[in-house]
Amino acid sequence: MQIILLEKVTNLGGLGDVVKVKDGYARNFLIPQKKARRATPAALEEFALRRAELEKVQNEKLAVAQQMAEKMNGLTLTIVRKSAMDGRLFGSVTHHDVAESLKTAGFEVEKGNVRMPNGPLKTTGEFPLEVVLHTDVFTTVQVAVRSE
Repeated sequence: MQIILLEKVTNLGGLGDVVKVKDGYARNFLIPQKKARRATPAALEEFALRRAELEKVQNEKLAVAQQMAEKMNGLTLTIVRKSAMDGRLFGSVTHHDVAESLKTAGFEVEKGNVRMPNGPLKTTGEFPLEVVLHTDVFTTVQVAVRSE
């Protein structure tokens, strides 16, 4: 399916690019999330008229994400969980727990934007995690998992 990207999408393209993707990806993710639109002649004309407006919105989102990244830089989150004597947790610390901790710290971040390269945290200690605030803006947050 041919689509027009209405914002930058990682590993796909930037604003205004006409790309071919699988039908399910377009119908189930890109179009409902308002990240893309079918590339019909009428849609291409409408996009040409709205391009400046869409670029302005994208630049504003990028500026907000950069400001949030500056505030989050060097942030250490402390999460307290029950653990065994050797430091293994009864359960684990997941994306959801980190996102909730960020929310209590005053940062509105979705759980899908927290990157845990080694999966959920299952031991006590300090771990650097990456938070994606925008397709171009990443920041690292220290998560300290402590025993109760």
